[in-house]
Amino acid sequence: MVADMFEVRVHGRGGQGVVTAAELLSAAAFAEGRRAQAFPSFGSERTGAPVVAYCRIADRPIRLREPVLRPDAVVVQDATLLGQVDVLAGLAEDGLVLVNSARTLAELGLEPYAGRAFTVPATRLAREHLGRPLPNAALLGGVAALCGLVSLASVQAAIRDRFPGPVADGNAAAAAAAYDLVLAGRKEATRA
Repeated sequence: MVADMFEVRVHGRGGQGVVTAAELLSAAAFAEGRRAQAFPSFGSERTGAPVVAYCRIADRPIRLREPVLRPDAVVVQDATLLGQVDVLAGLAEDGLVLVNSARTLAELGLEPYAGRAFTVPATRLAREHLGRPLPNAALLGGVAALCGLVSLASVQAAIRDRFPGPVADGNAAAAAAAYDLVLAGRKEATRA
């Protein structure tokens, strides 16, 4: 269970499904009996422009409506944002980070977050399982493994509720693959 409230901030670019990711995470939490909210924040509303979406999960009513300024977790759907936007601004001291990348934390400049930051090649997984480079659903599988907020089964159910047939199947498979990679990374980090 979520102790009080867990806040997630999702960064990406227009067209990557940032808003959908926050909504699906919220739906997965709601399906597990928690309170949840998701909402976006747009600058210029065009494909490729930086986009931020927020998700809050709690075991009590959520009365906040402002953007997440002190996230417990940050999800970065496009690693190029690391050098352009302060995606880690306000991250809680023990906050978690998940980045869509096949690069290492050192290559991304995230070594100080080792043990609580992880990368997963979500775009590659989406291409393999969905045939399209949309990383959002794969990253949600990674979030389930990283944060333990929701189960993989709830993430997959939210995906299947949102998308039809083969699109749902591909996204659910990408989420499962990312879940396995992040879970393995967490186990390796605890051994180190």
